[in-house]
Amino acid sequence: MGGWTRFVTGRPRLSLLVALLLTALAVMAGSGVADRLGSGGWEAPDAESTYATKALAREFPASQPNLLLLLDSGEASVDDPAVAAEAKRLTERLAAEPGVTGVGSYWQTGSPALRAEDGREALIAARLTGDDKTAAETLDRIAPSLRGTRGPVDVSVGGPVAVRHQIQTTIQEDLVRAEMIALPVTLVLLVMVFGSAIAALLPLGIGIVAILGTNAVLRGLTSFTDVSVFALNLTTALGLGLAIDYALFIVRRFREELAEGADPLTAVGTTLRTAGRTVLFSALTVAVSLAAMLVFPQYFLRSFAYAGIAVVLIAAAAALILLPAALVLLGHRVNSLDLRRLVRRGAPRDPEGETGGRGWARTAALVMRRAPVFAVATTVGLVLLGLPFLNVKFGTADDRQLPATAESHVVQQHIRDGFPGNPGGALEVFAEGSATETQYASYRTAIAALPEAAGVEGPVVRGDAAYFTVLPKGESVGEDAQRLVGQVRAVDAPFDTSVTGSAAVLVDSKDAIGDRLPWAAGIIAVVTLLLVFLLTGSVLIPIQAVVLNALSLTAMFGAVVWVFQEGHLSGLLGFTSTGDIETTLPVLMFCVAFGLSMDYGVFLLSRIKEEYDHTGDHAHSVRYGLQRTGGLITAAAVILAVVMVAIGTSRVTNTKMLGLGIALAVVMDAMVVRSLLVPAVMRLTGRATWWAPGPLRRFHARFGLSEGGPAKPRSLPGPEPEPADPTSGSDRERDTVGTRS
Repeated sequence: MGGWTRFVTGRPRLSLLVALLLTALAVMAGSGVADRLGSGGWEAPDAESTYATKALAREFPASQPNLLLLLDSGEASVDDPAVAAEAKRLTERLAAEPGVTGVGSYWQTGSPALRAEDGREALIAARLTGDDKTAAETLDRIAPSLRGTRGPVDVSVGGPVAVRHQIQTTIQEDLVRAEMIALPVTLVLLVMVFGSAIAALLPLGIGIVAILGTNAVLRGLTSFTDVSVFALNLTTALGLGLAIDYALFIVRRFREELAEGADPLTAVGTTLRTAGRTVLFSALTVAVSLAAMLVFPQYFLRSFAYAGIAVVLIAAAAALILLPAALVLLGHRVNSLDLRRLVRRGAPRDPEGETGGRGWARTAALVMRRAPVFAVATTVGLVLLGLPFLNVKFGTADDRQLPATAESHVVQQHIRDGFPGNPGGALEVFAEGSATETQYASYRTAIAALPEAAGVEGPVVRGDAAYFTVLPKGESVGEDAQRLVGQVRAVDAPFDTSVTGSAAVLVDSKDAIGDRLPWAAGIIAVVTLLLVFLLTGSVLIPIQAVVLNALSLTAMFGAVVWVFQEGHLSGLLGFTSTGDIETTLPVLMFCVAFGLSMDYGVFLLSRIKEEYDHTGDHAHSVRYGLQRTGGLITAAAVILAVVMVAIGTSRVTNTKMLGLGIALAVVMDAMVVRSLLVPAVMRLTGRATWWAPGPLRRFHARFGLSEGGPAKPRSLPGPEPEPADPTSGSDRERDTVGTRS
């Protein structure tokens, strides 16, 4: 870090200029990124259901329509001659549009599945060809001429392509609103933390640079691979949250060094050797947690890995390049425009700095005096909060992700409530290979005899290919339908078969995640254990970090099931509960929340380790580390929670779940796990906390990444006594968190 310090501080104006030029280029490169992102990505690309879906779209476009026109005839019947004539005109107009195929309607086929049970609504179905982007462009072109009042009918546009397009549009609109909420609130909180308006603007600037840089990276990635539009939300949240975390840590340490008499250049050097090294280490741990999503085949999850890794590395780079250069140029002026003087009224500043103080020292002393009580109580409480997750049910995302007033949601809800059968829940079996009518009939009979099958339609034959439609009993993606997928796939046939449909996609997605989940968890655990060992040189602390981090996520998972699956608070939060959780969401939330928890864990452990290296006093080091970082971690967590809550105001349920769930995880980790559980556990483990066998100690001495600040001897009254009583003793004792024999 010494060489890096000389590089950054040697030419601070040049460093700032180059960084600003790169940011300007990122603005241009990242423009229009949202229009190039996809709204799908939940299916496994190598799954049987994915193959069958593509094959049916190629051979039998009408078998899987992705566009539905709902015609409402009002008080008249859909069989009224005037209604039928208008429906015929709309069908012909739709069939004549480029990029549209497989057009069919109730008035052409007479199929009962396309007519509402009350006889006043019916459907025109079609398939828009091409990928998601091409289909969305076709929809934008033709929808205005189709929807609305057309003679005796009112026409609404729905179907999967309309749902996906409306989700994408809604997320873009919600993201702008979230940024408008998060930025000013974050600035106010930063002013409250730092007092100085100048110091408060620095973290916010780093966050904006991180977001703009990541948008440019995502824009580039769309040229090579699919990227989910949901990744934009993570870019905003992590871009602001992590950049502010890193900048808070660096600016806090810089001001601390200035307060102790260092000149600005020396203060920046010490800050980079200590806080800067911690920021670099923290960025690595967060990036590893997010990189674990690359092992999954679904591009929905991989997109978050792309966005997360990019935003973490860019945020860390900005904090370690832009920020030190700015601090060198600002010097003591970083404390300018201290707005807290308006309310402080001459009261002396907290000698421990902006985010430290006696309150955290008292908290640490109290927790460590009653360590068994706090350890047991917090652990039991977190486990209880996580119990609802034992009842989790996994499903697939559908139109109910959108607000109840969204057009495509309204269309699908009308179909669910008013049309016969199980709309959207049928399984399609694609058959390829030559076969006789007798063989097809025998296969159909075998499927119809399955216990979970409500009926079978088909086959529809074209050359050597055919398809069957299998209607399941119960819900479209319920347990019965999922069992039916396995039963259909197990039926012997004289030709090759592949099964698709909502339940089949869900089964394949769960299998793909289940197969790769151990690999992802193993990557996170092994790399986290290694990195925390390199930071601390301890064998026990890395194990504690992994276990306590996982424990801190229990409240998030419990709340996700209690609120979003079971529907509690759905009216207050404004969403429609589907009775299940989208399969990929828990994986995504775990990786993101675990990485953020490690971020705060590294901040605390690095300060404890630094103090332990200087004093060799375990209890004092734990108390001192919490005193110095407790307020900092809490402030960073509150700011990140504000950003995530702003994301959680989205009208799309998955985004709402992601934002509010991670906000809860961050707050619980900072205010419960880091403030109560970590010091209690470290007090119980005592000096054994720092033990490592000889070979590992020598390895750490050579390759360890612990902070490298110069030793600052502190006068300690005794070696390893009981924690001092925070309610007695001199102010100097409490300020230095000294131990008392």
